[in-house]
Amino acid sequence: MFALAVPLALATASQVWAATTPTKVPAGNPAAPPPAVAATVNPNCTLVVPPNPLSAAGLATAYRLAATNPAQGPCNEANAAQSAFVQATIVDPATGMLAVYNPLVVDNGKAPAAAPVTPMLPAGAVVGIWFGFNGTTLTLRGNNNSLAAGHCVNGTPNSPFGQFAYCNAPAFFNTANTAITAGKLTVPPLQMGRDGKPCPTTRDLSLVDMDQSDNVTSTYLAMGNGATAQDTAANRALGANQMLVNASDNRLLDNFVDPALGCTPFTAPNLADGATPATSLALNELQAANQQAPVALVPPSDPMVLNGAQMSLTKTNLYRAGVNLPALAALRTAARTYCANLVGTAPQRLQLDRNLTQQMRSPDAAAANNLFTFLAQRLSRSFTTLNCGKLLNMANPVHLQLNNGITVDATFTNQGAGAPGGGNPPSGSPNDPQPSRSSHF
Repeated sequence: MFALAVPLALATASQVWAATTPTKVPAGNPAAPPPAVAATVNPNCTLVVPPNPLSAAGLATAYRLAATNPAQGPCNEANAAQSAFVQATIVDPATGMLAVYNPLVVDNGKAPAAAPVTPMLPAGAVVGIWFGFNGTTLTLRGNNNSLAAGHCVNGTPNSPFGQFAYCNAPAFFNTANTAITAGKLTVPPLQMGRDGKPCPTTRDLSLVDMDQSDNVTSTYLAMGNGATAQDTAANRALGANQMLVNASDNRLLDNFVDPALGCTPFTAPNLADGATPATSLALNELQAANQQAPVALVPPSDPMVLNGAQMSLTKTNLYRAGVNLPALAALRTAARTYCANLVGTAPQRLQLDRNLTQQMRSPDAAAANNLFTFLAQRLSRSFTTLNCGKLLNMANPVHLQLNNGITVDATFTNQGAGAPGGGNPPSGSPNDPQPSRSSHF
């Protein structure tokens, strides 16, 4: 059994305003405006990993956010453009039981608004930790050998992944997969969506983008003074004025696509919030193992696995190991195959689900006016950033209609099976050309 201890609140209540996800923030006094955000913010921040990060004490110790280069400006957790997120998923090898815990992130030198809950972990529990970031590049920094103790992976030397990192993820997935094989852990099978198709996963080509399986579903509460707290029932009574969320594939799936298609995310007890059900990146990836072919596997053209502008087999496989994907044997035509599968699968599913996804609000109102148009513009940008036009020798199959820079409609060119003229890429194709450099979205 997993258990938890409840801390004392360290802050007083204040006004609450309606955040992006209002159901997660308690109703309160008349809405107050969110804190002002500078027009230009430092996109590169460092997260200090506490000692013994895989232990109960380490999980309950706040991670500290600071600027990687202070000359570029400060990094503040309550600034939504710089927010970093930490998410742990725990498996008990003896029973196969799973749990979720979201460690807190605070500004360097600032105390939490409420003391983090200390979880009680079963003997032998295996903890995996994943990171997300709303900026460009998140760098992990150790404290008392914490990076080595946590088996943390930030990328390759001098080349961080970007918004993503993990600690002990391969050990977690190995333990969970062993428990599945032994019949101790049962992952829910994929449901059937309202569209008559299996519910999407984080490896479904209608959901993925240019950097799939990135970021997490953690949320935090931010107070008016910039202090942060875990998003728990107890802490919501403090009167947070902002909810911090990580723009991620996982949040897109769990909070938007699944509800639109009548699907239910895979959850486990949240050890910080009275064992209430919680989603996580790791849970999504465990369930994604049930994804039907074609399966989206992180390609070497993903911007997060590039070394500069060059593809890297080493970095690609480090990333894959962190999200329960098989290693890639060689670069060869992997990027082209990914593009062909993306073009051959995503437009059809997006069009099929249009009537359902049009009724769901957009994850980013500044980019698109509903979930359908958001997914369409996301696919269009992925096609461009992954160099699919050059790799497949074809035009972008997504045609967007914009109004003041916001996508308000989209249509798709019928591309058959994905490659020009239909069919799969020929096995004898030459190696993929190098992709263009691009920022994440």
